[in-house]
Amino acid sequence: MRSSLLFPRIKHARVVRAPHAPAASARVRAAGRCVPPSDSLVEYAAYIGGKKIEALGIPDALEIVRRHNAAEENGNAFVWVGLHEPDAPEVEWLAEVFALHPLAVEDAVKAHQRPKVERYGDSLFVVLKTVAYLDHDVLTATSEIIDTGEIMMFVGPDFVVTVRHGGLCPLSVVRERLEDDPRLLDRGPTGVLHAIADHVVDKYLTVADLMQAELEDVEAMVFADVSARDIGRIYNLKREMIEMKRSVTPLQSPMSSLAQRRMIPSEMREYFRDVVDHLARVCEQVESSNELCNSILQAALARSNALANEDMRKISAWVAIMAVPTMIAGIYGMNFKHMPELDSVFGYPLVIGAMVIACSLLYRGFRRNGWM
Repeated sequence: MRSSLLFPRIKHARVVRAPHAPAASARVRAAGRCVPPSDSLVEYAAYIGGKKIEALGIPDALEIVRRHNAAEENGNAFVWVGLHEPDAPEVEWLAEVFALHPLAVEDAVKAHQRPKVERYGDSLFVVLKTVAYLDHDVLTATSEIIDTGEIMMFVGPDFVVTVRHGGLCPLSVVRERLEDDPRLLDRGPTGVLHAIADHVVDKYLTVADLMQAELEDVEAMVFADVSARDIGRIYNLKREMIEMKRSVTPLQSPMSSLAQRRMIPSEMREYFRDVVDHLARVCEQVESSNELCNSILQAALARSNALANEDMRKISAWVAIMAVPTMIAGIYGMNFKHMPELDSVFGYPLVIGAMVIACSLLYRGFRRNGWM
């Protein structure tokens, strides 16, 4: 595939830049030797014709790629640099090497950005939210179900720089899959962008399915037995669903615009439209799960109130039953001299019998009405 079609005017940019690439690389090596990525550097390599080319350093890899693209009319070589939670000087050093825009560099260092796609000159800056499902034995009111991270990508005519924040969704699997199939690498930087976006969205689908299964278990629990602790579990699940919705839904618009951008080769747009379709399915599933979680929470609250009302009816019924003997005992406990049955031999059993009969009638009436 012709990577020279990656962005508008790329071929022109290469013709102008290529003769100066060695000098530019030398300047970068001389000026920034003290701050290249070290601990944060996961891997880097140059890819020419779908094959991985080793280089002494990132500037050398970029020099090899640009020299090849200048010599070949349909050059499709590029450099891929992967970083994990780099410090600001390391990203700034890469910004000098690849001429990255300062605003995009600032976003990559600070992280915590919304999913987006921005264009700076002849390059793109893409932010993707990563989502992972955390295993747990029992869902409690304090269980963490969803964990999020970020992947930021600088995609240019002849380079891809990925900056990953958080321990989720490592890109080594994507890199290995691309390296095993030269045809995928031959798509150029947009091929890498598509592979990463597709990998992230596939993770969305997996997490959404697991959350749906968790939701079904909670739904079955609601109508079996409800307690204050169960309400806490449902509310925690609702909170995690909102967290996932915040990570997935905002990506729909940027990804749709990416599939329609002229900067993407026409032969690659159908691949991005496929990612958009998968993302739309995830968003619909997350939205429906979120609405179902709202319904479950409301049903649980209503069920809890119904059980509380039922308990109050039982308590009120027993209080009414006990009020009869209490009233009679209270009257005869006032020790008046002239009271009925005080001097009768049958007075005591008569009063006890009256209490038993009254309580039995009340119990039967409450039981018939479903209060007991």
